[in-house]
Amino acid sequence: MSEAPKPYILIVEDDEKLAALIREYLEAMGFAVAIESRGDTAPARILAESPDLVILDIMLPGLDGVNVCRQIRPKYHGAILMLTSLDEEVDEVVGLEVGADDYMAKPVRPRLLVAHINALLRRGERGRETESRTNRDSLSVGKLVLNPQSREVRVDGQPLDLTTAEFELLALLMEKAGEIVSREFIYETLRGIEYDGLDRSIDLRVARLRKKIGDTGKSPTMIKSVRGVGYLLAAGHV
Repeated sequence: MSEAPKPYILIVEDDEKLAALIREYLEAMGFAVAIESRGDTAPARILAESPDLVILDIMLPGLDGVNVCRQIRPKYHGAILMLTSLDEEVDEVVGLEVGADDYMAKPVRPRLLVAHINALLRRGERGRETESRTNRDSLSVGKLVLNPQSREVRVDGQPLDLTTAEFELLALLMEKAGEIVSREFIYETLRGIEYDGLDRSIDLRVARLRKKIGDTGKSPTMIKSVRGVGYLLAAGHV
């Protein structure tokens, strides 16, 4: 019986020492790993090789990581883990805006990196399983319609351009429409790792999602905040 192929990870990082260290650690953990050192050559390689996951630094020669992400996201369906500068929230926001699935701040902590990678790979498997289970049915809540098979979303009949992370968040909220969904549940379901109480990525995604579906008033009526708990997609008022 042949062994299952190792998950293939492409590291896009121009710091040769850091890239080599990450590669060595990940290979010891059972991954197949390659390194790309330039941003301007990364998109073509990613689309040609279709790795299971891309570790993408923001600061790259030729083309920065944000624009690499922006270029590949419409055609690349694997996971993108972006490396950001320590404590620079703007990097995280922009990275998530253009379609990154997750982010980590430097300096990289190897065990945490592997935890994030495994969570992203599991999330991809869960997404495929969910799509297989629900590929006959669209979710419809008020003026929102989401098709799991085609991964299309419409609001008032108009198509929405959502990132993978935004799509998964909206799908989860629509599945739980009318129920309060805790921030911890959302975080652990979508990211696959335990919520640390500090990460604001879910809040950022909710804010972007509200903007895209037109729920931008001072008191949102579609995706409601439940203070100290999480969020609720109002089933009867959207």
